[in-house]
Amino acid sequence: MAASPSSLRVYRGILKELRAMQGQNYKQSLAYNYVTDQFRKNQVTGERYCRAQQEALHASQTYLCLLASSRNHQALHNLYHAKGERNPEDVAGLVGLRLPTQPGGKGWEK
Repeated sequence: MAASPSSLRVYRGILKELRAMQGQNYKQSLAYNYVTDQFRKNQVTGERYCRAQQEALHASQTYLCLLASSRNHQALHNLYHAKGERNPEDVAGLVGLRLPTQPGGKGWEK
């Protein structure tokens, strides 16, 4: 890809997502080596301009979106599914409802 601000922003974004997934040793991963090689290989010089460069930029933007969405999905999954089974009163409270009470004053029971 060219060293345009857009491709540089995408490259840095992909590296940021890789760092978030793999920690500080992300530079030794195969994904890091592959992304770096692809960006170097598709660099546009003053002598050449082709449609493949635009296609590579689009593919890298799509990959960045996939990485960010996967990270966000995992965070939401951990937030809402890590607690296990909830009782009906807690579930009703999540959406702002209350369970009906029995005429004798007792709450809902199993």
